[in-house]
Amino acid sequence: MELTTPAGLLIAFEGLDQSGKQTQAERLKAHVETRGRTAVLLDFPAYETHIGREIHDALHGAREYGPELMQLLYVANRYEKKPEIDKMLAAGTVIICDRYLASSIAYGEAQGVDGAWLREIQRHLPPPDLTILLDIAPETAAGRKTANRDKYERDLALLARVRESYRRQADAAGWLRLDGERAKDRVAADVLSTVAPLLTRQ
Repeated sequence: MELTTPAGLLIAFEGLDQSGKQTQAERLKAHVETRGRTAVLLDFPAYETHIGREIHDALHGAREYGPELMQLLYVANRYEKKPEIDKMLAAGTVIICDRYLASSIAYGEAQGVDGAWLREIQRHLPPPDLTILLDIAPETAAGRKTANRDKYERDLALLARVRESYRRQADAAGWLRLDGERAKDRVAADVLSTVAPLLTRQ
């Protein structure tokens, strides 16, 4: 009897900084591995690449780029990883992203960049099977990180607009919106119950 490779999955966590994306991504990876599946975490921006280092410098004041150019860098950073993502999905890997396509739309729209354009330039990237929004208030984000905040993290008005964009996007199919103000275990339980049926998909 020939064994079939389970379908690869791409699950993206979105939300403001300090919303718990990394924590929940790590918990989900551990859970997926207990189910006998291979899981990989990807963080965006991927600062280890050439474009990622340029993004890092811009976020910390060493470069001055406008909103459109910043989003082009973010999108290009994801395209740098596209061959790797395609290969892993074909092998049946569960890819868990800390930020992905929706981040450019949320942060871009918050700065006056056209959301339709941002969707168009990302249409050749592998789409997520599920996007999970961990929804928190900008004030919560600021309270959870009081030092070494980048230029976006310091701008509460901007973060309020980012949150509004995320909430609009989360009305679409393929999204799960969760209250990220809750205890980590409660958030994790909701994540796992939603992802579990996807793990059995062939």
